[in-house]
Amino acid sequence: MKLALAVFLCLFFGLNAFPQSEETNKNSAVGVEEIALARGDGSGKAGEATDKFITTDFPIFCFIQLDSEKPATVKMILVAVKAIGLKPESKIVTVSYTTQANQNQVNFTASPNGVWAAGDYRAEIYIDGKLAKSRAFIIENSPKEIKKQITPALKSRAPRRIVKKPRRN
Repeated sequence: MKLALAVFLCLFFGLNAFPQSEETNKNSAVGVEEIALARGDGSGKAGEATDKFITTDFPIFCFIQLDSEKPATVKMILVAVKAIGLKPESKIVTVSYTTQANQNQVNFTASPNGVWAAGDYRAEIYIDGKLAKSRAFIIENSPKEIKKQITPALKSRAPRRIVKKPRRN
């Protein structure tokens, strides 16, 4: 009798487990599978993926691979974690897009007004208002900016011309 009851309970709970997993998949939230960042290739298209940019790289491309093809609102916020001249944790760019059914990729671009401020940044990806994933990246000074910073320093260190005045007797 106990064996029959045990077999019955196993079958009862075992058969109910399968429909629950399908039900759970239908109601599960959309998530982020991967985030990739890239600089432009010079022709207006994205180049190779990277986490290091320079201040003149614009736009910065952000590719988001979702783990589901269900419709969702995807929002990207670029945050200046610690950048020159910007308040820490400043939200620099915010972009949002609502996917359609059977769509699991979202592509964003971000450009500053002028050039990027050098520093540490983070791309935060929100799905339906909830933080799903983030990715850190760095923006370094461009070679032109570095030259501008070095040139005044070199001028101030340049040897001074010494003019000898004749002695009077």
